[in-house]
Amino acid sequence: MDIPNEVQAEFNSFLKRTKRSNEIFNKTKDLVPYGVSSNYRALEPYPIYFNRGVGSRIYDSDGNEYIDFNMAFGVLVAGHNHPKLVEIIEERIRNGVVLGFEYERIYELANIIRDRFNVDMVRFSSTGLEATLHAIRIARGYTQRDKVIKFLGTYHGSHDFLLVATKPNLYAAGNRKRPSKVPSGPGVSKAALSEILVAQYGDIESVELLFAEHPDEIAAVILEPVAMNMGVIIPPKEFMHRLRALCDDYGVVLIFDEVKTSGKLFHGAEEYFGVKPDLKTMAKAIAGGYPLSVIGGRKEIMSEVGPDKIPHAGTFNSNPLSIDAGIVTLRDILTRDAMDRAIKYSSELVKAHREIFTDAGVPVYSVGFGTSGAVFFSDREINNWHDFLLYEHTGKWWVYFVSMMNRGIIPTAPGPDEQWTVSVQHSEEDVERMVDVLNDVARLVAMDVPKMKNIEAF
Repeated sequence: MDIPNEVQAEFNSFLKRTKRSNEIFNKTKDLVPYGVSSNYRALEPYPIYFNRGVGSRIYDSDGNEYIDFNMAFGVLVAGHNHPKLVEIIEERIRNGVVLGFEYERIYELANIIRDRFNVDMVRFSSTGLEATLHAIRIARGYTQRDKVIKFLGTYHGSHDFLLVATKPNLYAAGNRKRPSKVPSGPGVSKAALSEILVAQYGDIESVELLFAEHPDEIAAVILEPVAMNMGVIIPPKEFMHRLRALCDDYGVVLIFDEVKTSGKLFHGAEEYFGVKPDLKTMAKAIAGGYPLSVIGGRKEIMSEVGPDKIPHAGTFNSNPLSIDAGIVTLRDILTRDAMDRAIKYSSELVKAHREIFTDAGVPVYSVGFGTSGAVFFSDREINNWHDFLLYEHTGKWWVYFVSMMNRGIIPTAPGPDEQWTVSVQHSEEDVERMVDVLNDVARLVAMDVPKMKNIEAF
């Protein structure tokens, strides 16, 4: 299929606007594989490099200004460089960012998290990867079992225990009811792989099959309560309630990976589903951009963590910089009123995507959850990873992404399996500007383009 001239012109314009990023990439690629330190930042033909962010704006190395709806893959619900955070961080730096001993304000943040996210006890780490890794270990130590159920297409950090069936192609994904247990790449430990079981997201029968086969071996079920590594997929509430009952019946620890969803609603996913997990992991938005993660849960389980018990350690755990940032973010910035406003704006973007692309004759499915939303260029709902692979038109998504970037809008995190995030620093004018740009871009997305993987195909 030939690429329409106007679409090709958009991609040519994108390359012209980002020449400095190309230069940086050529200097970097022989020192850093693919020129990035996270695989999810890699783009073809080169990644885009940035140097500054303020409020709802971000600036790339060519000096281009964008209204940012990526917000660091959902980290920055507080927005870039929030003034209240700047003030407390400047003071903290003058008094030391790591002390080597426990920081005196740890109880303040623990209280805030206990009350806001409905957990009994917490332990602090630095990243979402660490939180999910430790949560799995805690579940195994508590139950004295080894196997863990995760779901096809979901991502829980890049440690071997859960780097399985993350984003496989359609052939590797296997059967819908019995997804394949495929490693997410070379180097994933075969020993770790042997303890993981894979179910279909949102399908309770798929989970029941695994419980029936391994009734006394399963330590935990871990899931994103709303899947946010295949756009935004909200499972039925009935699924979540039945999953809770199933875990109770078999004595299995239910873990909500709320690394993303803890920043989407004021109380996280539990507010929406009305289901209380045994453990929760939280990260990203909870410290306004500073590295902080939390493992929280029932006292009966969390009390098993400690010296000569379940191991959990880390030099940077509960460092003063992150603890202070977490206190200010959750207490003063991500307030109920501020988040409700961001949620309202995100809902408006979901509606705008549906209406504008439908009017342009583009098959579209757009969905939102809290402060985030996603657009799929599909003629049907996307409910799991199989659906995403089969029905999402990735070619149209890349036309959408690049054309929006050319007009000063970063519409989502880079990739058709990601979502946008509206921060508490976005304004009504920012949302209106995005809607205006959508109206202009829709005609380009409506053109015939191949269903390819990335920019390189153009």
